[in-house]
Parts: sequence; C-alpha cells; structure tokens
Amino acid sequence: MSANSPVNPYIVLAVSVVLPGVGHVLLGQSQRGLMFAFFALVLAVVIWHTTTLDHSFIGRTAGGLFIWAISSPDAHEIARTNYERWRRGQA
Repeated sequence: MSANSPVNPYIVLAVSVVLPGVGHVLLGQSQRGLMFAFFALVLAVVIWHTTTLDHSFIGRTAGGLFIWAISSPDAHEIARTNYERWRRGQA
C-alpha cells in the first residue's frame, strides 16, 4: 500500500463497528463522523430516559443503536467507493 492509497474498506468497517463515527474520521470526513457519534449518543440518552425499567437494554438504547447501525455501512460504502476509484486510476 502506497502513501497516497485510501484506507482499506474492511479496516474502516471494523473500526466503525467498534466505535460509531470513527470510520468516517479515518476517511477524512470528521464532521460527518462526529455527527454520527453525537446523534448516536444523544438518541441513546433520550430514549434511555423516556423508557421504563421494564424495557430491555436494547430497547432503552434503540435510537443510538439505530444510528450506529446505519453509520457502519455508510462508512464502508464511502471507503469502498474511494478504494475502487483509486484502484481503477492505478490500472
């Protein structure tokens, strides 16, 4: 991998699955990544406080988990597109 090659899409996917928004930061889209992380946290906290103890942990953090779930494929898609453009430019 040369110095100007894009980040491997699978690395971006793995990082974004572990930490929401960080995959976008790796791609140089810090504002987008921090927005995903912020809204994941905000929605998790809001839903946590609006539900009762009768709900499961998954149910109480559903909003944050939803944002997390859509941020990972989004980061991977952007990384994959960048990688394919770079790869086709090399050929």
